[in-house]
Amino acid sequence: MATIAIEELPQLIGAGKTVAGIDLGTKTIGLAVSDAGLTFAHPRPVIARKKFTIDATTLLAAVARENVAAMIIGLPVNMDGSEGPRAQATRAFARNIGPLTELPFVFWDERLSTVAAERALIAMDVSRKKRDERIDSAAAAFILQGALDRLRALRAGSSRP
Repeated sequence: MATIAIEELPQLIGAGKTVAGIDLGTKTIGLAVSDAGLTFAHPRPVIARKKFTIDATTLLAAVARENVAAMIIGLPVNMDGSEGPRAQATRAFARNIGPLTELPFVFWDERLSTVAAERALIAMDVSRKKRDERIDSAAAAFILQGALDRLRALRAGSSRP
């Protein structure tokens, strides 16, 4: 399916469905999945990157197991708002995986998500080695939580008279 705006997402998510957050790195793909109430983001194990076909198959199998209705993919925008090579690579990944799934993608500004994730892991006294293993999934959870908070605000706004 195509890329959509977050404002279009509430009407596409059926009851009992979840939403996935993705932090696309060069070596791993961080994954987080919401609960069915679309309230909390829960990190999942990272997916080691190999080549696109394997990465796509592994990611789509993981989200199928989680009853995912849409994917929020972190867009690594520069601090000045411009898009560099990493943002272009992320858009290309979404464009290439799009024909393989009916799930919609929402791009989400991920500025400072990895920094926030690392600070949270440090605050939890996670060792450097374990932080390296978990950072991308933690960043995916930060990305997804931001989108879930926005979805909650959209639902609250639409229920007002």
